[in-house]
Amino acid sequence: MNDRTCIVIGASHAGVTLALQLRKEGWRGPIKLIGAERELPYHRPPLTKEHLSGVKNLDAIRLRPAKVFEENAIELLLGTRVLEILRDDSAVVLDDGQTLHYDKLALCTGATVRTLLLGAALNNVFYIRTAADVAELKALVEPGKRAVIIGAGYIGLEAASVLRAMDLEVVVIEMAQRILQRVTSERMSEFMMRLHSSHGVEIRTATQVADICGAAEVERVILNDGTEIPADFVIVGVGVVPNTALAEHAELAVDEGVLVDEYTCTSDANIYAAGDCTRHPSAIYKRLIRLESVQNANDQARTAAANICGKRLPYAVVPWFWSDQYATKLQMVGLSSGFDEEVCRGDPKDVEGKGFALFYLKAKRLIAVDCVSRPQEFMAGKKLVGSGQAVDTSRLADESVSPADFVQ
Repeated sequence: MNDRTCIVIGASHAGVTLALQLRKEGWRGPIKLIGAERELPYHRPPLTKEHLSGVKNLDAIRLRPAKVFEENAIELLLGTRVLEILRDDSAVVLDDGQTLHYDKLALCTGATVRTLLLGAALNNVFYIRTAADVAELKALVEPGKRAVIIGAGYIGLEAASVLRAMDLEVVVIEMAQRILQRVTSERMSEFMMRLHSSHGVEIRTATQVADICGAAEVERVILNDGTEIPADFVIVGVGVVPNTALAEHAELAVDEGVLVDEYTCTSDANIYAAGDCTRHPSAIYKRLIRLESVQNANDQARTAAANICGKRLPYAVVPWFWSDQYATKLQMVGLSSGFDEEVCRGDPKDVEGKGFALFYLKAKRLIAVDCVSRPQEFMAGKKLVGSGQAVDTSRLADESVSPADFVQ
């Protein structure tokens, strides 16, 4: 492997982890990490939290300092885009005219934000995906300013919590019947509504935006019932889509993500993929899944690196997620879709209390857990979801039973 080249497309969490892990796995040839942004790679979750609030500057959220890439002989090609993958030639074409050849290729292209046609010609409409997006937004964040957030997913709600803490007026618009409807149960949605309401955020569900109006800059958001909401700026957080354009053009198998097998390999034996752009088979859920999380990006990238180096290591990690809103920490394990039983431990109505955990089961087996300030239940939940064993639901709800003793 001394003279073999691996090219990694995407200087994301997955891309950085994969490149560094290649060295740990024994890859001795050239490694080229290509990223569209000119910035040294950085953590994305803090963008809507510590970075937006000003607690951490960009240098404080770098994935790795520059010297780590130098010490591992990883060549960074930042501010560079891959225009095309030439599979027959084992090469990629860059936007600067270069053609680079590879022996192995890794796609870590992540996801792109969904955009709205509304307000497209106006200033002060933001999609938070990059540090540059936040830099523009921060210039407008002042106490008393009016922010309208379209979309009550985790990104929208995290932004709402930060802006309220900075004394801005915040209105959140959600077209679904409840917030977080796609990812959690009614009980958790109700808790999140109470949490944000208690901090002065106005949330309107089952509501659509009819227009975003203004002269050059946003002035108001018009709802489908004719209501007009004044706005100094708008943040749009209506989800993301996997970035599969390169894979599609190269005629790799794509279906709501770049399809990979249990070893993170695409339909081309020399091309692997990891992170938000992928859709992979889950041994836990017995179906193809696509995950949008740092945990999945990092863990899948480590597996891909091992397999690029010749191992046959299946990717079989329990998915987990987190979100910080105000002083509340949410930790989630697994995917709750399709649950047939929900067990509550603690009191979800106590917004500032001791926290609670919601356990989601299917055929008496735990498939997901939502935890609010319950780290022990979170850790126990990861083990139970991964094991697939039947669970005594009465023990889950019983606060006298330690989470470590859920299964006897």
